[in-house]
Amino acid sequence: MHIPSRLFKFLLALAMFGAWTSLACGQEAKSQIKSEIERLRQSLREKPISIPDFPGINSAVGGALNAAAEALNSGKLYFSLEKLLQAEDLLQGARVVADKTEAVKSGFPAFEAEWEKASRNLNTLNEETRKKGWRSAPLALQALSETAQGRSVPLLEGGRGFATSTKPSDGLFYIGQAQGEAAFARCASSLSLAGSSAPFPLRSFLPELQKLQQKTNAAFQPPRSIQLHERFIALNSTLKLAEELDAQKFYAGALYQYLEATRHFAMLDAPPLDSARQSSLNADLAAARKKLMSSKQDDSLARLFLERAESQTVHADGSAPSADEWRSSRVILDQVLPAYFGARKPAFPLRQASGKTVDVTLVRWPYT
Repeated sequence: MHIPSRLFKFLLALAMFGAWTSLACGQEAKSQIKSEIERLRQSLREKPISIPDFPGINSAVGGALNAAAEALNSGKLYFSLEKLLQAEDLLQGARVVADKTEAVKSGFPAFEAEWEKASRNLNTLNEETRKKGWRSAPLALQALSETAQGRSVPLLEGGRGFATSTKPSDGLFYIGQAQGEAAFARCASSLSLAGSSAPFPLRSFLPELQKLQQKTNAAFQPPRSIQLHERFIALNSTLKLAEELDAQKFYAGALYQYLEATRHFAMLDAPPLDSARQSSLNADLAAARKKLMSSKQDDSLARLFLERAESQTVHADGSAPSADEWRSSRVILDQVLPAYFGARKPAFPLRQASGKTVDVTLVRWPYT
């Protein structure tokens, strides 16, 4: 088909403008993330945290911020944000403990006053985040923001629960975490980052979550339930969060946590990797990256997990990956990415329970 030269030039200019705009937005987002990393670093430098119960907190926060900066510098923007969220959560949690422990020594009424202030601040942050329209934003950015926002309120309520059941100071870390999550959610929602023209078809992921919960319940048998107790806790808390996000129609966040739960479940049985399988893994990661980068769809959430897998196998400081990091990276390729592409399909029908049922309520602290 012949295209008139003037029309061709116009279309070419339009395409170049779109590409330039996308690049400019990406550079602006990178600058915004870099500024937030530096802001938190400066906070830690100017006011280090000194808490007897958290002797390694400065190192932990600093390590998460360094990982975020290294990921950003190597082009792994979404993984950088994931590490930034971890840093914000830890820093704000510890900061509130350091700043408010003395204030709540007088008893629960003093704690309640601090809790009420935090609750008002949380509501303000979350209201600002809810105003964000995600239609043109990458799915990964929406997923990270929704996850943080969805986690903030249960963490705040959990803080009050600990303060009531033990002592007031025991609830402070959760108050700080809640504020850190809400602050990150607002920050992520403000980033200038354009998504793909072909958005992910979001929907409820409850069918997938229920199926994975059933598989988890069946796997929770001795001796493995004892030997892998901590991993089962992480798996169940991730499923719990995913269902809460799904119930709030935070479907991007629900998908993100479903994929993370898929990774946790697969890690229960993932075998160690010998040197030959490690070499083939690096080649497979490169092939997966090439496929995702050439996609016309919004596969940013898949890229987040791929960026994590790449960071697990190649450390910026040159140190050797752990056995678990090799296993996790392989699981992301073999289990998480297929689950992601499977989630693009319409949901399968929920199985209806038959006969009489009994409702059982399990009480569990948030995400522990």
